[in-house]
Amino acid sequence: MIRTTPFHERLSALNTEGLYTHWQGHLSALRYTHAPKHEYFAVRNGVGVFDTSPLFKYRIHGPDAERFLAGVLTRDVRRCRPGQAQYTLWCDDRGFVMEDGVVFRHSQNDFLLTAARPNLGWFADLVGRLRVAVEDVSDDYGILAVQGPRSRMVLSGLATEADTLPFFGQTQTKIGSAPVTLSRTGYTGDLGFEVTVERDHALDVLDAILEAGRPHSIRPFGEDALMMLRIEAGLPLVDVEWTNSRLAFTDHDRVTPSELGMGWMLRGLAEDDRAFVGGAAIRRELAERSSRWAAVGVLVDWEHWDALHREAGLLPSKDEHPLGYESVLHDRATTEGGAQVGYVTSFFYSPVLQRHVGLARVRPEHAAPGTEVHLEIALNHANTTVRARTARTPLFNPARKTAKP
Repeated sequence: MIRTTPFHERLSALNTEGLYTHWQGHLSALRYTHAPKHEYFAVRNGVGVFDTSPLFKYRIHGPDAERFLAGVLTRDVRRCRPGQAQYTLWCDDRGFVMEDGVVFRHSQNDFLLTAARPNLGWFADLVGRLRVAVEDVSDDYGILAVQGPRSRMVLSGLATEADTLPFFGQTQTKIGSAPVTLSRTGYTGDLGFEVTVERDHALDVLDAILEAGRPHSIRPFGEDALMMLRIEAGLPLVDVEWTNSRLAFTDHDRVTPSELGMGWMLRGLAEDDRAFVGGAAIRRELAERSSRWAAVGVLVDWEHWDALHREAGLLPSKDEHPLGYESVLHDRATTEGGAQVGYVTSFFYSPVLQRHVGLARVRPEHAAPGTEVHLEIALNHANTTVRARTARTPLFNPARKTAKP
């Protein structure tokens, strides 16, 4: 049975293409018009809205809620105060990443955790004798992401809290008569907010946001545009940058937090007294410096890209649609006997950066920013390599994303 989100009735009327994918059993728009690039630019230059309601939502509450989450999440939730949100991971006993999500701390003992895939059973099995309840409230709420440099202007006329909300801050407020949670979060790497609203009020809230955004040319955007935005932002995606460790066949498809580029979550872990799932393995990896991979960005040499295509009698392609497959990275050109040193997981032509960029995994010794690598591509049905360099992520990082209000 295919389900629809609380916002679908209104957003479907704006979808001129009728193109959808399935996101955990829900219809999710691929794009709303013939050109996802237009939706992409709406976010980078103005404001766009994305329906992220298919995310699973777990309410975790009770006297031991903090203790429970501190024992299952990789990032220390004790550092997340009421009124804050925190991006986090959870791992298996071997320290391999299972899933990621955002935890919203509403009070001392009341949290909401989002996840892209179902995890209720795993969390429930870890409760034990702790005084905590884990409830699946996914169907009770819709979540609307309002993203882009004009997102604050749109929302501040509806909820004045948007004017003062810090990066990864969240608060309870109202849009019209509807109670909502407003958070300064998102998956676009830009200034943005997310509005969590009870299902019964979802359409009223969406209508208010669309009306407030009309002077700013607000428009909905789909998954095609979101993929472009999140690659520039250096944001990993499950089933693309990594496979849930419970579902992977071999360790080649498993990664640790450090290998995923989330080592910043582990700062201070040596002084952290938590016993959390995967903690022993992660501490051992850090102590022994045994990470197999390092996560990096990749910037292609545009002059070499153009030259290779023209020498092959082709027009240099500049396709903003991300590739649906991995590409191998070598330390030198294959014609010079180059050896594989990594692979690109996401790759496309960035309209804002005006060059081909990607997210990649390389051997740690090749991870320093500016290291030359060679990306394997196919021209005229034959493989060759194009010069590229590693780079820090995010590849696009506007100051407005984290700037103080």
